[in-house]
Amino acid sequence: MTRYTKAFLNLWLAALCLSLGAENAWAKTSKKRSKTAPVAVAQTPKDGIAEARLIEIYRLIGKADNHTALQKSEQLVRDFPTFSLAHLVHGDLLSARIRPITRFGDVPTDQLKNGHDTLSELREESQLRLKALRERPPHNTVPAEFLQLSTRNKHAIAIDAAKSRLYLFENQGQGLVLVADYYISVGKLGIEKKIEGDQRTPLGVYFITSQLDPKTLKDYYGSGALPINYPNVLDIKRGKTGSGIWLHGTPPGQFSRPPLASDGCVVLANPDLERLLRTVEIRSTPVLISRNLKWVPPQSLEPRNHEFTTQLNAWLKAKTSGDMNMLSQFYAPDFNNGKTLVDWLPKLRTEVAAVQGRELAIKDLSLLHWVDSNETMVVTFGEVATGQRTGTTKRQYWSRQNKQWKIIYEGVIG
Repeated sequence: MTRYTKAFLNLWLAALCLSLGAENAWAKTSKKRSKTAPVAVAQTPKDGIAEARLIEIYRLIGKADNHTALQKSEQLVRDFPTFSLAHLVHGDLLSARIRPITRFGDVPTDQLKNGHDTLSELREESQLRLKALRERPPHNTVPAEFLQLSTRNKHAIAIDAAKSRLYLFENQGQGLVLVADYYISVGKLGIEKKIEGDQRTPLGVYFITSQLDPKTLKDYYGSGALPINYPNVLDIKRGKTGSGIWLHGTPPGQFSRPPLASDGCVVLANPDLERLLRTVEIRSTPVLISRNLKWVPPQSLEPRNHEFTTQLNAWLKAKTSGDMNMLSQFYAPDFNNGKTLVDWLPKLRTEVAAVQGRELAIKDLSLLHWVDSNETMVVTFGEVATGQRTGTTKRQYWSRQNKQWKIIYEGVIG
């Protein structure tokens, strides 16, 4: 017969409520998807399965079905032998058969030896996984930074550092849809990277720049890696240094890492990373890394979207007109990271001359809005002149200065 204290059972009952809430949320999503699902039976995805099974064990303990919980925990550690948190829960279930259990990871002091830090990290990981289930994004909401995404942005990633959670979105034409989310680890010293070697994860708007073959990497990086463009234009402008910030997996002997564990990278369990590797596109997939994500209804972003696109269209009109005096008013004096506007004007004048008075149009516009000590808009679009079938793909960084939007960077990508 199991021997749980009342306080310990209350913890598991809380876990039960959290997991049931998450199940209900996902059930609604599943019902919606089922209307358009193909008849053929799809292969069961491997991403997120270990966490889902762990939460199911929490749910069973909350219902006092400890016999089934123990059976499932045995199977979980058998299927995922490097999942340390699963082993911790399994150990609690075994210990509860012979003595009272008062907390998660109730390891006797005389058996703990030098593992106190590891135990604390596992407890924190457990709490963050449950917190992410309790504080689910409200239905039909998106991160406030995703002001507008082009259909060329087939997917987007948002990371909530406070929850140790990565959210994967699919752009389904009518807007972003949350399709998966995963536990992640960030830098050993937290977030807001500033200098090389500070063991912090950067905050900001980035893009996946490449996909690294695991055969070329050390086992430490697991199933592969997705580098992002840190430092971005804004980082460089602010004097931030460092490089080599990746989304990557875990080594063979470690299913997941503690919440604060990397040298600045974002680390996922290998099955979860493999989903990203199969899904995201190089150069077009934005990666938002935020301290705390703010979830909002997409329609609430329309006023801000309209305000900025009005300014963007005014810039385009000035460029079409060929009026260099008017056009130069849209550029900040410190444009292009240290170059003066005078240095930039000859290139801009050449672009205007090439247009030869033809009307310019913007295609495939994406707007990513970043707010910290200032407001920045990361703008990606195709610039096409009348009579041309294709044009150049540009990326601009606009900064709000004295209540006016000014361009601080402009370049061709792709």
